[in-house]
Amino acid sequence: MATLRQLEYLVTIVDEGSFTRAAERLHITQPGLSHQFQALEREVGAALLERLPRAVRLTPAGRAMLPHARAALADAERAATAARRAAGIATGELHLATLYSLSVGVLPVALGAWRERYPGVRVRLFEHRHTDDLTAAMAAGQADIALGPPPADWEGPVRDVGAEEFLVVTRAGDPVAALDHAPRVRLADLAEREWVHFTPDSGLAELLEHACAAAGFHPRVAVRTEQAPSAANYAAAGLGPTLVPANTLPPHFPGTVLRPDPPIRRPLTAYTRTDPDPVAAVFLDVLCGHTPLMPRHIQQRLRAGSPARTR
Repeated sequence: MATLRQLEYLVTIVDEGSFTRAAERLHITQPGLSHQFQALEREVGAALLERLPRAVRLTPAGRAMLPHARAALADAERAATAARRAAGIATGELHLATLYSLSVGVLPVALGAWRERYPGVRVRLFEHRHTDDLTAAMAAGQADIALGPPPADWEGPVRDVGAEEFLVVTRAGDPVAALDHAPRVRLADLAEREWVHFTPDSGLAELLEHACAAAGFHPRVAVRTEQAPSAANYAAAGLGPTLVPANTLPPHFPGTVLRPDPPIRRPLTAYTRTDPDPVAAVFLDVLCGHTPLMPRHIQQRLRAGSPARTR
């Protein structure tokens, strides 16, 4: 049976791209690393790596084994952490995976509350562009908890966090704000505009495309960006409207902010591969209690019925 150490050797060789650099990182001799890796290949009965002159390449057997090796190492680390926590040691790391937009809009408040409550437990954050990337990384054992839209066909525990609302952002003084239904806007009223869009590998690009398709048009693109705050700033500068989570807009945002009609919301969940250990369970409680899905300054701005510049 393959040992955790041998699995660590496989992962390190792949990450470093060579036996020499892997041996240096692992603080062992290269012959010793090669010997142990050959023992792993004999154990599984197949070659896992193709040795090239200046690199290594995974074989089909290696590609099949690698995600399981990473997951096994992550599980072993979590097992050690859980044991330390059970022994009453309030130290270690909590691994958290999420999307870039949620890292900007949702997590700062929750992580600030967590830091005050458990200053001895560090948080390691893994950020992803797309929901599919997040779910795949979580399935491979990257983190203790994932925060994102509901994962498809997920077999582990899933906890509802709420739904974040998306708002249309455009420049201050945009004529669309003077329409009868302001501070709401029908996306169809913006069908002829060029939009501040998102890069294709961003989950926000997919959400914007679906919203515009539901309104009966395909958005023309003025510029693409990866991050929601950048999109909002470009929209405020006059490059075109965009659609961003409300929780990514800062106080005193200079652009026009409008609610889509009908509303556009994205449900959020926190999910784990297995039942969360006590510290992870407490973090879930903190997360659900400190999730600013619609910031107060945006609520006040929309209730005031004035989408113009905040004074």
